[in-house]
Amino acid sequence: MKKGFLFAAILLVAVSFTNSASAQTKIGYFDDQSVIALFPGIQEKLDTVLQSYAKDSLQEEYNYTLKDYQVKDSIYKRDSADLSKRPKALEMATTDLNRLKYKLINWQQYQQESMQQKQEQLLLPYRQKVAAALSEVVAENKYNLVLKADALSPYAQPSIADNLTIRVAMKLKLTLPKEVEEAFRVATGGAPAKAAAPAAKAPAKKG
Repeated sequence: MKKGFLFAAILLVAVSFTNSASAQTKIGYFDDQSVIALFPGIQEKLDTVLQSYAKDSLQEEYNYTLKDYQVKDSIYKRDSADLSKRPKALEMATTDLNRLKYKLINWQQYQQESMQQKQEQLLLPYRQKVAAALSEVVAENKYNLVLKADALSPYAQPSIADNLTIRVAMKLKLTLPKEVEEAFRVATGGAPAKAAAPAAKAPAKKG
């Protein structure tokens, strides 16, 4: 998954807290980036669309902005004597020219921000699916608090049973690594998957 994803350090999920004073707070941890990365073909889709966006849209915008600046700069220099007699017109022309100049000078930053916005636009439907699945998982398993996975202490070793990333992926029927599924099944009290029995060998033919 591309860098630049912006995530909150802590994700609080609104759930109904029990009124019992003796109730124990149930805490889970979650990483939406890891879930999104499991959607089939998502990285290829991002790469294809973003490359096309950079080439077809942003490059055209840069070319137009550069041409616009060159034309207005030429007019500004040509009419500078006349503009100096009209303070308001001079102010407007100067402001417009400086705006275009600033955009060109800072084009790399502008392009990065535009690419990030485009990526977030593409990821929005996936984020909505993940958020809906997380809400269901939290409600079904009665979690009171959900922490962002990277907010956990590196010295803490929470149970994989409270890894809501795995639960959400399963809810969305996304493919997980076999070893992760197996470890989660064992941690949640499920029986380990049985290895397939070797196929019986056919009896040798008699000569």
